[in-house]
Amino acid sequence: MITIFGIKNCDTMKKAFRWLDENNIEYHFHDYKKAGIDETMAKAWIDLLGWENVINKRGTTWRKLDDEVKNTIDNEKAVNIMLAQPSIIKRPLLRLKESEYLLGFKSEEYAEKLL
Repeated sequence: MITIFGIKNCDTMKKAFRWLDENNIEYHFHDYKKAGIDETMAKAWIDLLGWENVINKRGTTWRKLDDEVKNTIDNEKAVNIMLAQPSIIKRPLLRLKESEYLLGFKSEEYAEKLL
């Protein structure tokens, strides 16, 4: 089953939920604001997708980081920030299979991968 990771009240998440529901695709929702994420999961996402893709650089969480942190971020620092502030993770993140993920929401990409 597909797992969708994110935060319930995010507008992009709502679009993804609506699309999945309208297309009758079963999924499990993992709210990492409530349930958190563990280090293994964060590292796997970074290894597979790259911190540059996983970290949401458009959000307020990123903008609030010190410039020193932003300018020196690497895989290890990205994992630590994700664990401390899960809001920095780009949303939604869909796990289709063990090592197959979709990041963000694009209806065309969802249709191609899920229908």
